[in-house]
Amino acid sequence: MSCPPLVSRLPNVGTTIFTVMSALAAEKGAVNLGQGFPDFHCDPRLVDAVTRAMQQGLNQYPPMAGVPVLRDAIASKLEALYGRSYSAASEITVTAGATQAILTTILAVVHPGDEVIVLEPCYDSYVPNIELAGGVAVRVPLTPGSFRPDFGLIAAAITPRTRAIVVNTPHNPSGTTWTAAEMQQLEAVLAPTNVLLISDEVYEHMVFDGQLHQSAARFAGLAERAFVISSFGKTYHVTGWKVGYVAAPAALTAEFRKVHQFNVFTVNTPVQYALADYMADPAPYLTLPDFYQQKRDLFRAGLAQTRFKLLPCEGTYFQCVETSAINDLSEAEFCKWLTAEVGVAAIPLSAFYGNGFDQQVVRFCFAKRTKTLELALEKLQTI
Repeated sequence: MSCPPLVSRLPNVGTTIFTVMSALAAEKGAVNLGQGFPDFHCDPRLVDAVTRAMQQGLNQYPPMAGVPVLRDAIASKLEALYGRSYSAASEITVTAGATQAILTTILAVVHPGDEVIVLEPCYDSYVPNIELAGGVAVRVPLTPGSFRPDFGLIAAAITPRTRAIVVNTPHNPSGTTWTAAEMQQLEAVLAPTNVLLISDEVYEHMVFDGQLHQSAARFAGLAERAFVISSFGKTYHVTGWKVGYVAAPAALTAEFRKVHQFNVFTVNTPVQYALADYMADPAPYLTLPDFYQQKRDLFRAGLAQTRFKLLPCEGTYFQCVETSAINDLSEAEFCKWLTAEVGVAAIPLSAFYGNGFDQQVVRFCFAKRTKTLELALEKLQTI
């Protein structure tokens, strides 16, 4: 018997460039600065907290929305940092990572035919999520080179069918962060509309040079229409744990939870209790900007001794560079050449655009141990 034929829900999705580059890096023994995850361990206290929770018998189903003590801790953090009071009971939901949070948000609010604005270059899950909901992704480019929002283009993209806009700050892949003035401009553009905001803030604690993260939660006109999404995996160097959260007004949270309960139902119990315990000390996330800025500065200083042209890095753990002074290869071909011939893996920015827009810009991840970065720089300086 043969497998019955089916029509793909995502006919345009194939093997991602991340999979391709990681496989090539492994094959060539290259330093992998492509995928965005640390190669160092988390705080042992966090692992100990999980162990304690398991040993205490906290291993059965938690409440669908998340254990109360963790939701309380999240609400306290959001109020302390951004001045916005969220109800832990009705406005905060613990999720199986930020990616699940984004998908669940889109499935909860986007109906077939609805339009959702995405700002390119963008994280690769946004558009497939919109398509799974039957929505239409409306791609609006960030300004090439600076990757700053163009509010004229954003306003022009809003139609009576626009259901939501996805904003990501600090921004993956470019490393730019939105300013307070830009968030206020977004607030003004959305004010006369019913457009929802999906605010992807997973790198909220990686903002450099004394800047503040401008969360949508800071701005009343945005917060009242926003799903604010973050990630414990990014903040605490445990990306494999896949735990995040969504903060949103009660009416929006109620719709979110309708989907969440049938999507994943809930998130593993001992890790939730461990995170709540660990969050009692704010130092790990308050000191994270300095931790990653030291890595950024080390990496940028080394790259300054190469033929790459450095682009600004205001946040995240990604550094973008222009490659035109080295050769005229496309971004994808450059990354393959760099991996195979130089021994360092990177990601082409064209992978974050629907049309493969090529600017001869590639992205490195510097969430790595010092010796990993130094080895990569040693290789890059040979070009």
